[in-house]
Amino acid sequence: MDFSYSEKVEKLRAKLLAFMDEHVYPNEKVYAKQLDAQADRWSTWPPILEELKAKARKAGLWNLFLPESDLGAGLTNLEYAPLCEIMGRSEIAPEIFNCSAPDTGNMEVFARYATEAQKEKWLKPLLAGEIRSAFIMTEPKVASSDATNIESRIERDGDEYVINGHKWWASGAGDPRCKIFIFMGKTDPKAERHKQQSMILVEPGTKGIEIIRPLPVMGFDDAPHGHWEIKFTDVRVPVENILLGEGRGFEIAQGRLGPGRIHHCMRTVGVAERALEAMCARAKSRVAFGKTLAEQGVVMQQIARSRMEIEQSRLLNLKAADMMDKVGNKAARAEIAMIKVVAPNMTLKVLDRAMQVHGGGGLTEDFGLAKAWSWARVLRLADGPDEVHEVAVAKFELRKQSPTWLYAGQETPAE
Repeated sequence: MDFSYSEKVEKLRAKLLAFMDEHVYPNEKVYAKQLDAQADRWSTWPPILEELKAKARKAGLWNLFLPESDLGAGLTNLEYAPLCEIMGRSEIAPEIFNCSAPDTGNMEVFARYATEAQKEKWLKPLLAGEIRSAFIMTEPKVASSDATNIESRIERDGDEYVINGHKWWASGAGDPRCKIFIFMGKTDPKAERHKQQSMILVEPGTKGIEIIRPLPVMGFDDAPHGHWEIKFTDVRVPVENILLGEGRGFEIAQGRLGPGRIHHCMRTVGVAERALEAMCARAKSRVAFGKTLAEQGVVMQQIARSRMEIEQSRLLNLKAADMMDKVGNKAARAEIAMIKVVAPNMTLKVLDRAMQVHGGGGLTEDFGLAKAWSWARVLRLADGPDEVHEVAVAKFELRKQSPTWLYAGQETPAE
């Protein structure tokens, strides 16, 4: 495996780093002030965001995802990984470069599975950054970690589908820029287990949609994007809004979630890197018991562990991305599952250490560590909880193991 950066990636990486230093980091507080100054945090968004998006597009730092696609930068997953990591260093950066969730995953769905008419209507404005989207799958009344539990119904009635269901964690669904939902529900509860589900396109504002509330996440509202609870009651949409066909929803979900999972992991490595930088800067600047924190053995140990864990996570990220490029997402399922567990847990550890070194300040929002920790904690559940991925990894391991030797006294398993 060769993880060295290509000339193309080196150029993009240099441009991206310079753009972050010049435009993104200095405007993080501007974004926060503009958001807090709004009378309604949910009705609009800070103007600085659109200004920075225009600059990013002009700089050629736009739609860097979508591997091997003429719709994006034409990068492989491996090439995108270091760039995604850089974007992950700032809460506002992914959207500035039109590389934020859930839009990246939704754009991949449109690119892979949508009709030409659906692409024209929804993919083009998403790629242009003119609108946003939501992926609506999780339900409050069932264990949605098993997608076959989904109870929402999509029933055909003539030339329309009728949708009924109760959803939550619909990230971005209440954002005023959100113009399309990708909704997952059952079209045939009696079909084979993984053929019951379908995905359908629903426009916000359609009669029968009730936006109940934005979910608070550990005290943060993530306005104006948010994570929403929604009810669908006899919502009617045209038959042509179905994606790929009835019974193909689980297939689409698996195709969407693989890249989405690793993108989250790439970004979390960037979060951890920035947290480690903050930890080191704080440790050098604060004195306790006659010497700087950086000279205290316990703090040095925390810094060393953080560096080692970040490097391990980055390498597993790169390996998974490399496998996705070479043998496909399906063959790389074990590696994707592994990094989906490893990266968020690593980031939580590094953030926790950084918070500890910052003392009481680490618990405030003065340094951004507490909010970063809350989002890293969300990622232990988003796109599948740790436990589901760990079971998947165990199954892959048990399937492939065929020992040629055993420890003394160990018996060969029964056939």
